[in-house]
Amino acid sequence: MKNLKMKSARAAKDLSQEQLARLCDVSRQTISAIEKGDYNPTINLCIAICKALDKTLDELFWE
Repeated sequence: MKNLKMKSARAAKDLSQEQLARLCDVSRQTISAIEKGDYNPTINLCIAICKALDKTLDELFWE
């Protein structure tokens, strides 16, 4: 399932996939795969993404 909430939050902060990847210490391809729904991130990566985007886990990863 695509993660449009994460993609939208990233765009709202005016961050590219590459910039978010650097903030979270992963590759751009990992960020892309999460947004496309092709990769299920670890809880630690979810937390890192949330911190970088100033969002909660509920806001980005749970319904």
